[in-house]
Amino acid sequence: MAAVVSGFSKLSKNDKIKWLAEHHFENDQNTIDTLITYWNSDNQLQQLHDEFTENTISNYYLPFSVAPNFLINNKRYTLPMTIEESSVVAAASKAAKFWQTRGGFKAEVISTQKVGQVHFMYTGDVEQLLHFFTSLKPKLFTAVSEITENMNKRGGGITDIELKNKTTEIDNYYQLHCTFETVDAMGANFINSCLEQFAKTLITEAKEYSGFSNLEKNIEIIMSILSNYVPQCLVKASVSCAIKELPSTPLLSSQQYAEKFVRAVRIAEVEPYRAVTHNKGIMNGIDAVVLATGNDFRAIEAGAHAYASRNGQYTSLTHAKIQDDIFTFSIELPLALGTVGGLTSLHPLVKLALLLLEKPNAKKLMEITAVAGIAQNFAAINSLITTGIQQGHMKMHLMNILNQYKATESEKKLLIKYFETNAVTHSLVVTQIEKLRS
Repeated sequence: MAAVVSGFSKLSKNDKIKWLAEHHFENDQNTIDTLITYWNSDNQLQQLHDEFTENTISNYYLPFSVAPNFLINNKRYTLPMTIEESSVVAAASKAAKFWQTRGGFKAEVISTQKVGQVHFMYTGDVEQLLHFFTSLKPKLFTAVSEITENMNKRGGGITDIELKNKTTEIDNYYQLHCTFETVDAMGANFINSCLEQFAKTLITEAKEYSGFSNLEKNIEIIMSILSNYVPQCLVKASVSCAIKELPSTPLLSSQQYAEKFVRAVRIAEVEPYRAVTHNKGIMNGIDAVVLATGNDFRAIEAGAHAYASRNGQYTSLTHAKIQDDIFTFSIELPLALGTVGGLTSLHPLVKLALLLLEKPNAKKLMEITAVAGIAQNFAAINSLITTGIQQGHMKMHLMNILNQYKATESEKKLLIKYFETNAVTHSLVVTQIEKLRS
């Protein structure tokens, strides 16, 4: 059982590690050395990383990779991708290469509206609350004028404030449902600052409103917080080509390939067990770009999966069809992304990632990120309906297994050669390593 500690956050990094070693790692020097090995040798850069969060003791590195050959709206991009899964970057790159000679990817932002809510309890007459809100609404805008000034200058700000009656779900429950345009910022801090001021103004104005009884003046604020469900912050991406341009083999004609592909997507549309894995593959590509560009991949994940469930059943985020001998594959999902604020001006690799993408605005980044998702999904389905997912995945996973068993460079060369013509399985790799070493 972990020991109780007070004032841990005030300890130096070395003292934090010393405490951990004593109470969790049996003072193992190798463990201590491992933590210190991953410190950055540049003290200034390490301090920057230390201050991103609290109780930092080391750095957790993920590969920073690139996927070239993405043709998006007739412009070429090399996508930055931060992810540990071995086959993701290779799959994205393969899909990009395939579609660059077939017109590339088309993408467009449909809307960029974001949402925040003030949740509160009110026990009085509903009609009086509606009258009160009519007079309150302009005062809410005025109350946040200093907060919104710079955002307004950039073309953003508060787009609307609605009073919503939620008493059918919870007794006496209401909300101020607020919508925002945050331009190139993800906007979480901006939205939350506005919401907290709305809550204060709501309470103040309610106490002074002559139409309320003394009981009705006692509005209780439960919380004020943005929502990561942003169904009006949408982006679409698609690819299409003549069926004859699709892959063809002796076992599967281009027409059969197209039909099988459409059926595979249709299964993900109607079968939640398949849809979850299907969409997880989409998020492999999306999360990798989101993380590389310093955005909040947890928020993106939550919003995407909520959108996949918006009609009452979890379903595919991508869709495929055949019409007039043309194959079309598309995706639509919410992506609340930013290219200013947060880590975008702090993390050196985030700055590099945005430079690699030629300093996109938020809308452009939404398009690029959606394309990463559909490319990943295309590559996955292509494998599933042809060779199967494991052949390519395990080929990429081979190096992980070899490193796990500390294979030497000479052993790696021999085993890579061997598995060029043999199926990769964990047990077979181990067997071949043992054979070499015996």
